[in-house]
Amino acid sequence: MQSSKPTHVRYLILLMLFLVTTINYADRATIAIAGSSLQKDLGIDAVTLGYIFSAFGWAYVAGQIPGGWLLDRFGSKKVYALSIFTWSLFTVLQGFVGEFGMSTAIVALFMLRFLVGLAEAPSFPGNARIVAAWFPTAERGTASAIFNSAQYFATVLFAPLMGWIVYSFGWEHVFIVMGVFGIVFSGIWLKVIHSPRQHPLANEAEVQFIADNGGMVDMDVKQGKKADGPKWDYIRQLLTNRMMLGVYLGQYCINGITYFFLTWFPVYLVQERGMTILKAGFIASLPAICGFIGGVLGGVISDYLLRKGHSLTFARKAPIIAGLLVSSSIVACNYVDVEWMVVGFMALAFFGKGVGALGWAVVSDTSPKQIAGLSGGLFNTFGNIASITTPIVIGYIISSTGSFKWALVFVGANALVAVFSYLVIVGPIKRVVLKEPPTNGGIEATGKLSQAHS
Repeated sequence: MQSSKPTHVRYLILLMLFLVTTINYADRATIAIAGSSLQKDLGIDAVTLGYIFSAFGWAYVAGQIPGGWLLDRFGSKKVYALSIFTWSLFTVLQGFVGEFGMSTAIVALFMLRFLVGLAEAPSFPGNARIVAAWFPTAERGTASAIFNSAQYFATVLFAPLMGWIVYSFGWEHVFIVMGVFGIVFSGIWLKVIHSPRQHPLANEAEVQFIADNGGMVDMDVKQGKKADGPKWDYIRQLLTNRMMLGVYLGQYCINGITYFFLTWFPVYLVQERGMTILKAGFIASLPAICGFIGGVLGGVISDYLLRKGHSLTFARKAPIIAGLLVSSSIVACNYVDVEWMVVGFMALAFFGKGVGALGWAVVSDTSPKQIAGLSGGLFNTFGNIASITTPIVIGYIISSTGSFKWALVFVGANALVAVFSYLVIVGPIKRVVLKEPPTNGGIEATGKLSQAHS
């Protein structure tokens, strides 16, 4: 007998998104924690390490549109489960590159990081799809902020653990331990994740509540009726939409800040500030705690503003702009020498970045219903070009200047460009409505977006 009181299975789904994103970011950060030890063991210079850091990004970016299409074609559950298992397996294999000679080990490490990036490509578009399906509009900012804040929680939870593993057992063991975590979780994912109407624990009242308040509950029910490939005219329409281009630029800059913390930050603490890798592992968790708090707070504030009657545009933009202005304070680290002040400014910058990291909520609000996965993939393509450029640019800055000072200026500038994008380029935030491409399969563009932007 069904109860008339709605269940709250969507919160279980959100917990799963939070946990899988924690594992996702921990696996990305393994290379940063192991970075200094790898440099010593394999004889890697700063520029080479920058390229190894970037290997993940090349494949992650290349896989976004195919990954988004796979999600739209086959549904979030199966594609995401395969993604988790595969990236975790490649993470385990990185623990064995030390068995080769130096040059072979460097190539093998680059290739395995590349494959991790390719396998992780569907993850964030998958998160956005699942949030769009399971959460009403007024809860979506908080839900997106919670899964996105897992990137900071991953550092809080795993940076000290990984630092201790490297210090006690060697860098190889970090990859093995983290990879095994993910392989186990892929099995749990298959048991727990379902679309709203198919979930055995969700009653009709909850599904109806979600559907009546903006949730796309039937998103995966329609799988199997899709076309055979990405709708290129849909992509063209997104790429000629001013609002979406502003969102893409903003996400690129926000991710530039993220990838400094994911790649060079532990190296900065060891090489510029003279900490041991063990201490750096623990210190790295402190800004991440602040980022986690800021990340959740940004979503809560945004949804609160929405419930209080503010427009979707104001409710999303206000935390983004305020948070990123605070994030630019990272440059102040160049002007202080006391260790606790350095950590304090890093923590403040990470807190601000957390508050401002609402891009995935904006994607859930704006993605066309026909291509929610593909739209998320396109957004993540632009955002994660920063995962390629940021490690390499910082590597060259350090190599040419001998310090991190200009690297921090570069990171702070990213925050200010993102503020400009949301203030000047984005305009009103609303769901994009696409015009259907020609039914005869022609490649001629047949119309503009039905929404206009100032």
